[in-house]
Amino acid sequence: MPCVADWLNSPLSIVQGIFAQNGPSPDWEKKVTEYFTEKLKENNATNWVPSLNDVPLHYLKPNSLVKFRCMVQDMFDPEFYMGVYETIDPNTKTRVLHFDQARVSPSTSYTPSRHKRSYEEDEDMELHPSKQKEQHMGNIGDIHGCGEPKRLETEASAGHQLISPNCSPPLDLNFPLPGEKGPACLVKVYERWDSFKVNDTLEVYGILSVDPVLSIVNNEERENSSSPLDPMECMDTVEEQRVHSPPASLVPRIHVILAQKLQHINPLLPACLNEEESKSFVSSFMMELSPLRAELLGFLTHALLGDSLAAEYLILHLISTVYARRDVLPLGKFTVNLSGCPRNSIFTEHIYRIIQQLVPAAYRLQMTIENMNHSRFIPHKDYTANRLVSGVLQLASNTSLVIDEMLLEQGQLDTTGVHNVTALGNLITWQKVDYDFSYHQMEFPCNINVLITSEGRSLLPSDCQVQLQPQIIPPNMEEYINSLLTAVLPSMLNKFRIFLSLLRLLDYSISDEVTKAVEEDFVEMRKNDPESITADDLHRTLLVARFLSLSAGQTTLSRERWLRAKQLEALRKTRLQQQKCVNGNEL
Repeated sequence: MPCVADWLNSPLSIVQGIFAQNGPSPDWEKKVTEYFTEKLKENNATNWVPSLNDVPLHYLKPNSLVKFRCMVQDMFDPEFYMGVYETIDPNTKTRVLHFDQARVSPSTSYTPSRHKRSYEEDEDMELHPSKQKEQHMGNIGDIHGCGEPKRLETEASAGHQLISPNCSPPLDLNFPLPGEKGPACLVKVYERWDSFKVNDTLEVYGILSVDPVLSIVNNEERENSSSPLDPMECMDTVEEQRVHSPPASLVPRIHVILAQKLQHINPLLPACLNEEESKSFVSSFMMELSPLRAELLGFLTHALLGDSLAAEYLILHLISTVYARRDVLPLGKFTVNLSGCPRNSIFTEHIYRIIQQLVPAAYRLQMTIENMNHSRFIPHKDYTANRLVSGVLQLASNTSLVIDEMLLEQGQLDTTGVHNVTALGNLITWQKVDYDFSYHQMEFPCNINVLITSEGRSLLPSDCQVQLQPQIIPPNMEEYINSLLTAVLPSMLNKFRIFLSLLRLLDYSISDEVTKAVEEDFVEMRKNDPESITADDLHRTLLVARFLSLSAGQTTLSRERWLRAKQLEALRKTRLQQQKCVNGNEL
């Protein structure tokens, strides 16, 4: 029986053994998947597999089993490869079957036994990890030439860019977010490739390949290579070759054995909440939900300078998620505009720091004229390189996007700026981003939690405006926030993180009895104040009631939670009216 070291350190030998037992039978690949699936179920074996997200590439053994948590940034064209081929010894004329593209020695001829189309089973994906955990890609068997190919690339020390001696432009790793330093990878998928889509978050288990022969980046080197695939490769442009064949030392390849979509990207939660072991975890956590919510409310109240109402709405915002779509309308989105933020302070930066500590993925977008006019928000297709060039709004599901309007000053938006502001509005209103394919646009649905911080009412649309009413103004904001973060125990911070991730995954429903009571209540409210109570008010109050119920661990709406939601909405509206009376701002 193979030991742990065999299937972890030498997975190809296991694959070779299964192939030898089953020959060219079409089921042998399925048996490989089943073997590794069973192995990973044994005694938390997934924890033994090294992760590309955590372990530097140079510490990982080539051709060993690795795991990788990532977001699909792009999907390359299908590839062809030989599933099974036969070698003939020139001396003995002995014929031997091999799987995939094994090493071919100079003295061995080979004849294809079966050609498999990767259009059906092999897809390249360029991936980026879910922010702060938020990227990667691979090659199971490489065809080696007669000699070691030359390495024309050198890795730049800064910026994760690759510069070749022939002065070709630096290689862009195509991260969506500026300053991202996470690993990038090419992932080769051999089955169920059509079940994955751009922007999906995945966890993959596969064989790591970092062979230098993969790093062929220009036509000259391809012509000098002895690879039998050269005739096909010559159809690619030079730019496409550079992008699709980056240095393996910079962009490793992973040949996937197992891959699964992630329900969430919080490493503190079980990957799948439907398993029995996970259900017991959820049950025990729900028992301490009430005191935990009170602790989180207190923590956020301090962060929001003593404003408990704003803290309530921030909790509701952080557990919101798009749970369904009715025609084009996304249900469950809850974009909050936190207005009245202190000007000439670093308050909004520190609010982002707090949110960063609570959610798995977050990004702060500073809404300045400079950023609007010069940043790339919308992904677009580069037909020369045959790839999707990422943009800031290509984000993993449930990313917290904090839009900071406090630095916005007077100025002129150019065409790019107008398109970027429009894209932000579409993201907030419809939870979609229209990717630019030059000749047409393609809608990509998303699920992004957007918080807008501003002094007055935001220029962007929102589902709910909350006027901040600070009870304290610390003389030193940075010192205040640092002391707040230091005071909370790491164990409590982890509970906050589980709280916010878990509650958005719970099912929720409203009974017929409560639905009827809510309808009657709304009719009564309309009678008393027909001009100020609208259908939008009912929709927003139902959303608030939904998230209030979930934050208390209740998966159905009760009369008590409905009344509490109405109370919160009344307090919020009163604040807005008071602010309007003070400065005459249009609300």
